[in-house]
Amino acid sequence: MAAAHSIADEAAALVREVEPHVEVEAMVAPGDPRQVLVDLSSDAHLVVMGSRGRGPLRTMLLGSVSSAVVKHAECPVVVCRSRTGRPHGAGVVVGADGTADSLPVIEFAFRQASLRGLPLTVLHAYWDAVAAVAGLRRVPENLLEGPDVEDLRIVLSQSVAGFRERFPDVDVSLRLAHGLVDEVLVRDRSWDLVVVGRHPVDTVSRVLIGSIADAVLERAHTAVAMVPQASPS
Repeated sequence: MAAAHSIADEAAALVREVEPHVEVEAMVAPGDPRQVLVDLSSDAHLVVMGSRGRGPLRTMLLGSVSSAVVKHAECPVVVCRSRTGRPHGAGVVVGADGTADSLPVIEFAFRQASLRGLPLTVLHAYWDAVAAVAGLRRVPENLLEGPDVEDLRIVLSQSVAGFRERFPDVDVSLRLAHGLVDEVLVRDRSWDLVVVGRHPVDTVSRVLIGSIADAVLERAHTAVAMVPQASPS
């Protein structure tokens, strides 16, 4: 227990050194770290964790604290990875599906971009069955055309309506990208933060859509923020 208190105190001292104006409290709690952090998330604004980078197979076999917490936490969770030797600086990217359920996710992304002084890209992954049959897994945005695609651009624009006024300091760009959602979001290694939504674990949507969030968490090369969403109506 003494070693645990020492680790907590060292971490708190580091925070005070980096951000002296932030109020810091060091705490040590017994128990499974997954359950402890999930319990604390009910009263927290944000949970921030590290990742050991085990990869999908080892995470499945050994379990992962970060994976368990992001699935059950009641508040947003940011999982950080070391950026040593990796390019970054492209800003924040958020996956948007054009539904009302994704608005809290987009708002979180706007707020993070504002706090960090970074540009924000609101991205919608577009999967064209015709292109898929033709073997085109990646189609440049400037080649996407047709009424359906134009409708997607309108929906994407409507998704950020109101947020631009609330966060006038954020430089926002809207992007359509052809491909699977998880592939599109992790393709670029230069993002500073990838933001995705996470549906409740007890919903059908979590079974169908939740795997996207899991895949992003496992494959991303930078920090990932998982934002809880309400059950789709």
